[in-house]
Amino acid sequence: MDVDLHGPPQTMLATLYAKALDAQREQPILGDVWAAEAVARIDYDWSQTTITDRTSPSVTTRSLHFDIWARQFLARHDCAVVVHLGAGLDSRVYRLDPGPGVEWYDVDYPSIMALREQLYPPRPHYHRIAASVTEPGWLDQIPADRRVLALGEGLTMYLTEPDGLALLRRIVDRFPSGELQFDAFSRLGIRSQWLNSVVRRSGSTLHWGIDGPRDIVDAVPGVRLLAWVSPFESPSFHAVPREYRVMARVMSAIPALKMMAQYHRYAF
Repeated sequence: MDVDLHGPPQTMLATLYAKALDAQREQPILGDVWAAEAVARIDYDWSQTTITDRTSPSVTTRSLHFDIWARQFLARHDCAVVVHLGAGLDSRVYRLDPGPGVEWYDVDYPSIMALREQLYPPRPHYHRIAASVTEPGWLDQIPADRRVLALGEGLTMYLTEPDGLALLRRIVDRFPSGELQFDAFSRLGIRSQWLNSVVRRSGSTLHWGIDGPRDIVDAVPGVRLLAWVSPFESPSFHAVPREYRVMARVMSAIPALKMMAQYHRYAF
């Protein structure tokens, strides 16, 4: 299966490959067998992603963290809607295997949804929406009569601040209650994007820097903070190799470096 992607969509191949490499480890962090099967079916020069076995934990620990938060939400709300924003080629719906009371919607560009259809099987209560997350109309396809989990992993930094805040406001306005879960880079992280080989190689540009919860709470009426943590504080980080833990101790001593990447969780 050939793929031809450029810009932000190309970065999803890097995250997919990182998960596939992790799945081949004797002690995987995420253990995403669906990613490994997808990579095996795609004809692509994976060296172009710049991802290696050594760097893959930067992806898999993040995915594991949001799997943990999503599982916590679904354990409390077994009749809910999940909206996976900018889903890319992530297999989260298969990893979490939600029960029959959950309607799950993956949202991403039409070209990516076409590729997902070739790689992943259909399943009950699972829906694909082919649209840019910044387009307002796609939300009309989702019933608004129950609690929602809106999850965006590796998404916010590719949006502009006006588009990102408008998206969050639309979600909060449409559903009666729920959670927003996403990761972000600080403004320092955005300014340092030239250090990110995956972004640089894809030709992408990062835009939206979020320095803390106040940037969200003040701009999206109705939300309240549940959690705001550095990746180094996540339970998922305990599984990383020793060299990552050493790096985390060094960076955590400097607040600006500790919070260059952040995990956000809000309720409304």
